[in-house]
Amino acid sequence: MDKKKTIGKNKTAKDKKKKRVVLALSSGVDSSVSAALLKKQGYDVVGVFMHFWKDPEENELVENKCCSLEAYEDARKVAQILNIPLYTINVAKEFKKEVVDYFLDEIKAGRTPNPCVACNPRIKFRFLFQKMLEMGADFVASGHYARIKRELPTSNKKFSKKSNLPVGGQNPKSKIESYHLFQAEDGNKDQTYFLYNLNQAQLAKIIFPVGEYQKTEIRKMAKEFGLPVFDKDDSQGICFTQEKYPTNFIKRNTPMKKGKIINTEGKVLSEHEGLSIYTIGQRKGINIGGNGPYYVVEKDLENNILIVTNKEDDPKLFRKEMQVRDINWIGGSEPKFPLKVNVKIRYRNPLVGAIITEKIQNDMMPDGVYRVEFVEAQKAVTPGQSAVFYASKGEVLGGGIIV
Repeated sequence: MDKKKTIGKNKTAKDKKKKRVVLALSSGVDSSVSAALLKKQGYDVVGVFMHFWKDPEENELVENKCCSLEAYEDARKVAQILNIPLYTINVAKEFKKEVVDYFLDEIKAGRTPNPCVACNPRIKFRFLFQKMLEMGADFVASGHYARIKRELPTSNKKFSKKSNLPVGGQNPKSKIESYHLFQAEDGNKDQTYFLYNLNQAQLAKIIFPVGEYQKTEIRKMAKEFGLPVFDKDDSQGICFTQEKYPTNFIKRNTPMKKGKIINTEGKVLSEHEGLSIYTIGQRKGINIGGNGPYYVVEKDLENNILIVTNKEDDPKLFRKEMQVRDINWIGGSEPKFPLKVNVKIRYRNPLVGAIITEKIQNDMMPDGVYRVEFVEAQKAVTPGQSAVFYASKGEVLGGGIIV
């Protein structure tokens, strides 16, 4: 625990003195240790526990895993041990509209959204910043695994090579401070995929205390701090449904219409329950049998047909390029094209090489779309998922939604 790490934006002890930070305290080990680390560094820490929407399954409210009664009790115990105040915010109405309804609308449109990508900017950080302003606080913080690095103006006399500045994003003519989002120290836990919608004004006020640590270190520190959540399991799956896979949730909340399942040669193999429960590249849950397993190649929405293949390396499962809409550039301005990047097309996918070649005007999308070519063809490029772009050394450039 005495291991020297960079916390937040490398602020000095004098900078931190009596600064107030509003922390999203969810009861998990990551946010709990974040609270302990911030307090140890001299911050005035205020915990905020958010109550999200609960699924009224079969006329009985199902607990949201992120804000169940058990979760709240764990958060309360942690706050009591650390002697920090804990406030609760009911954001159920906003969560339902901005996350759940968005998720279902995308599913109905034949796409595969990631609700966590929507939740962070529309709910979590939105209300954290609102609470920061209400309380006259200086920063907000969360237990996300990510790092923020501050680049000082070149005219600042305190500028030095020891400032831990990003290599890829430095601007030698910079006249103002800039902030850069980097992958976490623990690559297996890195959560920058869900944070690409942050902007410069937000990054200037955010601290990610656990981003410089390995998960094993965080659990060890939680035990040393005396926090009862040190061995609590990590949350998995979508928080507003009890299932690891949201199949039954989708069935309950979207129209289901049976249709044909055909292979890539056009042969009818079976019948599907409804296209909304399938996603590109999916293998489990197709239930055809025979010469399986089968993989989803395409969803023909117009004809209500599911197209599959039993060949894992079928060329029709792969794409050499994609289009991406609604890109947020973290630096605040669009870069010049063509631009070589590393891209992640799904949270658990590895980074792969690509080139953003150009921006294309599209009548259906007023802001246009970006054309991205992969260095090597990629499997199961899925509309609705996020594509997140990285520069050297894990710096996040931005991201958007795959068309």
